[in-house]
Amino acid sequence: MDAGSNPAPKLPNRQTPPKVAAGPERPETRQAKRALLSLNFFSADQTGIGPFFGVFLVQHGWRTGLLGTVMTVGGVVGLIMTAPAGALADRTTHKRTYVILSSAFTIMASMLIWASQNFWVVAGSQFAGAIAASIIGPAMLGITLGVVRQKGFNAQNGKNQSINHAGNVAGAAISGFLGWKFGFGAVFLMGVGLGTLSILSVLMIPRAAIDDRAGRGLRESGQEGDQVKGLTVLLESKPLRVLALCLALFHLGNAAMLPLYGLSVVQAHKADPALFAALVVIVAQTVMVGTALVAMRLIEIRGYWMVIMITFVCLPIRGLLAATLTPAGGVLPVQIMDGVGAGLQGVAVSGLITRLLDGTGRVNVGQGAVGLVQGIGGTMSPLFSGWLVQWLGYPITFVMMGSLSLVSLAIWIACAPMLKAACAATHRGEPASGDAPPCG
Repeated sequence: MDAGSNPAPKLPNRQTPPKVAAGPERPETRQAKRALLSLNFFSADQTGIGPFFGVFLVQHGWRTGLLGTVMTVGGVVGLIMTAPAGALADRTTHKRTYVILSSAFTIMASMLIWASQNFWVVAGSQFAGAIAASIIGPAMLGITLGVVRQKGFNAQNGKNQSINHAGNVAGAAISGFLGWKFGFGAVFLMGVGLGTLSILSVLMIPRAAIDDRAGRGLRESGQEGDQVKGLTVLLESKPLRVLALCLALFHLGNAAMLPLYGLSVVQAHKADPALFAALVVIVAQTVMVGTALVAMRLIEIRGYWMVIMITFVCLPIRGLLAATLTPAGGVLPVQIMDGVGAGLQGVAVSGLITRLLDGTGRVNVGQGAVGLVQGIGGTMSPLFSGWLVQWLGYPITFVMMGSLSLVSLAIWIACAPMLKAACAATHRGEPASGDAPPCG
């Protein structure tokens, strides 16, 4: 180097390429984003099941143990379908068709429950609903990622989740009125209508707006080394394993708490069954509308790790409130805690998985793999809690279910350094996109 020349400037440890001003958004992209919001609104709770499912069957002579068993049977079907559904969503270029099939299954589930309360008919409805749930999640995520790419995913996912919760609020309010005025049969007929509107919404998404490479988590550049990874990328990812374990414990305690809380009030003859079932959903989902939007901003400021940790704190508080404020007096605080936890988690978990698997081409199968483990906890929750209620009563069951999340919290805190570091790079060892939010 010449003595008179200026020394080369030092580069920062992590370079971020200069941002280029984005061009105008394509018309088909704008249409796709609007249609995604419509789809999320109408697909919120197509089957009308939720807490109405348990109350409806109890009114027809079912006991909590048998109710928990049939819900578990349906959950097992969903578990079997979860990972294959994610893998198919990664491979297919027909993601819209998957959503249409899911809506068709939810319509079938609504019609079956309305037609008969026989054990095998109800079990069949649970099969249809479980298949629908396993298909629609990865398909909608793949469509979203394919439309807005990695850099736009956090914002669009937050909007999707918020409008989805708004759909739940509207659906619960209308269902409560229909159930009170015309009986529960009208609730399940409404599920048929929502399924039809979901199909119309997905047909409004232009095929040209979906980038199938981006939709499975491959980089837009298509540079060398950017090939689809094998399924071993999931087994090799310790952060994904930790996330899945924590979520499984959380949902073992959380999944059945809402329907059980509704049953505890209804069986105490403290409220009209249809109106109360609607109320518990409306309170939680209204809170989730706001928390899903807050989650977008909180993730950008504090990262995924902190947001998910907050959700693990909410469940023990919720269980304690449900145990001490049962029956009717606790609906607001109990369901507000549900809204905070679920609203934050719905945005943060899918975003974290998408971030961890960025560049692997396995984003949707990764969602399915984590969902499989999480689903084991959720599937066992009705069976676990249903029999606990019969043996120990509602208050002790609520406390025990809420305390399971304390184990998730302990694991999450213990693994914080590893989890935070995992988001700093993709599986290829390259820095994550500068547009992506931090991990923690």
